[in-house]
Amino acid sequence: MAVSLSDVQKTQVAKWVADGASLAEVQKRLASEFTLSLTYMDTRFLLDDLNLTVKDPAKAPSPAADLSKAPPPPAALPGEPAPGGGKVRVAVDKIVRPGAALSGSVTFSDGQTADWQLDQTGRLGLIPKTKGYQPIPADVQEFQIALQDELARLGY
Repeated sequence: MAVSLSDVQKTQVAKWVADGASLAEVQKRLASEFTLSLTYMDTRFLLDDLNLTVKDPAKAPSPAADLSKAPPPPAALPGEPAPGGGKVRVAVDKIVRPGAALSGSVTFSDGQTADWQLDQTGRLGLIPKTKGYQPIPADVQEFQIALQDELARLGY
């Protein structure tokens, strides 16, 4: 979707970003102030076209964790990596799955695999190879980061 903004609008968007607006805030302001309804992904592309980068909010330092109270790691069968102890691997399909904007596969730290797809509205979906499989939250987070890095590396 090609979005064209006037010079005044471009200046205003740049000011929002300089003032620390998040991507979601820019998206909301485009809708409310310019009556321009964009998906989250289209908003990212627009900011990229304008050579603008939203600033990550400063993360508050987390208190030191008391590892003596941490639950033990999940048990793994002999010869299998412990869940969350391996590396999540992401691949992007060269030929996109029908109905998807982007698609690919992921291998989680426990060796389970799934297909993933990103639709035209920016929604991410996972299709596990094993029915009912749900990756651990740490793997989901690692998958999202790895996918974002891989897509950025490929120029998306």
